[in-house]
Amino acid sequence: MIAPPQDRHTARADKPVVLFLIGMRINKPLAVGKWRRVAAAMPKMLKELSARPDSGLLWFHTYLSVPVIMVQQYWESFDKLLAYAHDKSGAHFPAWGEFNRRIGYSEGAVGIWHETYLIEPGKFETVYGNMPPFGLAAATSRVPAEGRLAAAKNRFQIDSASTP
Repeated sequence: MIAPPQDRHTARADKPVVLFLIGMRINKPLAVGKWRRVAAAMPKMLKELSARPDSGLLWFHTYLSVPVIMVQQYWESFDKLLAYAHDKSGAHFPAWGEFNRRIGYSEGAVGIWHETYLIEPGKFETVYGNMPPFGLAAATSRVPAEGRLAAAKNRFQIDSASTP
């Protein structure tokens, strides 16, 4: 593991960014044939997106806390996220169809969910202490949380014109 930097930073986003949280929950652990398919689909999608810099995916991180798996993603725009979701040649569209055909919502063996948020410049606040680039700072840019940006109330106003 690479040693984290010993500093304090915040994120600066010069344009809107989309935060997309997506995940699944294993409701019936013995129904392995149901939830395994869902769990196996996401790594394929992330690999595909990572290989396509024009996809709009800026950064992601996967969290495992059984029975829940969640992926935190930052996207350039909601339009690019939707374009990927509906791209019939991509990995998501067939996986979505397979979920609806094979698993669906009647048995409840596996739950799926997502949340989408628009993060606009000057309308968010972040701080990272002793952390490598992570989250919004990894998806946008990282600036020292010092001077004016040492306080959360001032970080909430950060935009492209703000300087530490």
